[in-house]
Amino acid sequence: MFKRLWKDIKPQEVEQLIRDGREDVQLIDVRELAEFKEGHIKGVKLLPLSQLEVRFDEINRDKDAVIICRSGNRSRQACEFLSAHGYRKLRNMAGGMLEWQGETTTTS
Repeated sequence: MFKRLWKDIKPQEVEQLIRDGREDVQLIDVRELAEFKEGHIKGVKLLPLSQLEVRFDEINRDKDAVIICRSGNRSRQACEFLSAHGYRKLRNMAGGMLEWQGETTTTS
């Protein structure tokens, strides 16, 4: 049986990490640019799932990585891909941005 190498994290827990100013945590948004521009968490790194295969080395292996998408499906796929490539400090934001109640910012 396949062992899942990441854990789910609730959006409220991610908000707390941000409030705590945790330097050992990186937020990675795997949505596409158009979705990201409509609203994202301030300070998050955009790394679309469609580009993950060629850009995954931009994620610091030494820091916890919280993977974010719209609903939690693409972020789960990203966690599967990253864990297959040796990443171990992964969290999937369950429910994605649909469940996010914190502040967001937009870009043009």
